[in-house]
Amino acid sequence: MKNIFDNNAENVCVINENLRIIQKRNGLKFGTDSYLLSAFIKKTRTGRAVDLGAGTGVISLFAAARCSFFNIFAVEIQSEYSELIERNAKLNSFERIIYPVNADVREISSVLPAEFCKTVFSNPPYMKIGSGKDSSASEMNKARREVCGTIDDFVAAAAYLLEYGGYFYIVYRPERTADLICSLRDHSIEPKKMIYVHADAASPPSLVLIEARKGASSSIKYSRPLFVYKDTKEVKNRQYTEDMEKVYETFSLDFLF
Repeated sequence: MKNIFDNNAENVCVINENLRIIQKRNGLKFGTDSYLLSAFIKKTRTGRAVDLGAGTGVISLFAAARCSFFNIFAVEIQSEYSELIERNAKLNSFERIIYPVNADVREISSVLPAEFCKTVFSNPPYMKIGSGKDSSASEMNKARREVCGTIDDFVAAAAYLLEYGGYFYIVYRPERTADLICSLRDHSIEPKKMIYVHADAASPPSLVLIEARKGASSSIKYSRPLFVYKDTKEVKNRQYTEDMEKVYETFSLDFLF
């Protein structure tokens, strides 16, 4: 990631796929979770897609750059970030593909119709209210904690939006995998593929990626673990594993299965 513009409030960075993204200096930042979820979404997906809790719109940008969606509706409750999604779409000439929707996922039926799309993806808030160290910025608190919707609210929104047989892609915290899977099944979305992501081979998983399908039969295909870094005591000079290098090279996680 390379900064090409900086001021007191915002910066513009060049990220993977030669995309440019405007980020708030004290706000949400592009991270490994968003990148890996973007790489997890199949390149062959077509039709309409919805991004739930879109933040800066970075996952929508990647999807517009590499998939065949003819429209992506980026749902974001915070108006300042919904406006930022629109600016980021224009900055990358995706204003005719990505459409910001300033709305609450808990009220999704008021802005989009049922069975609206073939694909939904989401990097939702991971933490329950009151867990961890609170952020002083309310926008960060909303992005990290379930202030504006629980995991069940996000899954319910995905179930409402998806056509029968449609796909839901989500990145989440491993310690809450049970909550996520229970919610998926409660809403008739069946987990089909799962990847656990570890910082290195000596560390427990830090992320879980799930591909689920509405109305599918029960069976989960697990990949081998994805280790991001090689084992080393030199934290400042850590090197990516061959698998992680391949993710960046191919922008896909298919080879892990």
